[in-house]
Amino acid sequence: MRITGGALSGRIIRCPDGVIRPAMDRMRESVFAILGDLSGKSWLDMFSGSGTVAIEAVSRGAKKAVFVDKNSNAIKVINGNIETLKIQDRTEVFFLDYERYLRECTEQFDYIFLDPPYDLDAYEKAVGLITERGLLKRRGRMILESRKEKRFILDDLPVTVEKEATYGISKITYLKLTEVSNESSSISREL
Repeated sequence: MRITGGALSGRIIRCPDGVIRPAMDRMRESVFAILGDLSGKSWLDMFSGSGTVAIEAVSRGAKKAVFVDKNSNAIKVINGNIETLKIQDRTEVFFLDYERYLRECTEQFDYIFLDPPYDLDAYEKAVGLITERGLLKRRGRMILESRKEKRFILDDLPVTVEKEATYGISKITYLKLTEVSNESSSISREL
């Protein structure tokens, strides 16, 4: 895999062996084009795998990227990629299950990227924990990578779908926090 843009553009990233699905170059380029300038922003990459997406965020100006994965091989590869690229001062790596990390996290992020193994189906639970714990900044965005046919059930979660885009067998869904009025404190929506 290679970095598609920013200060580290063209640099190669090592990927773990096994079942990890590195994000396609075209998809990453599109995601970062939509998000725009990341200067000074914070990025949380859940289910990090090779760390490609969070490393791309750092390359494109993010001041901090946090990597979370429970696969020891993935963590070794992420740490190796960070060391090779010399971005240790802007990164933090957690060898934890996503639920434990989200329950224990005390900081907020501008962007949270969720790409669990497709058969884990952890999206709604993760989004629920993120909103419940207030981990996404008010103007922040969650970016979910899933199978293109995945339908998210966002009952009672204070999020709104901004945009969806399909890339081959994958779909990217952009979520933002819903503005809560005094009359209604939750939404119920199936996509």
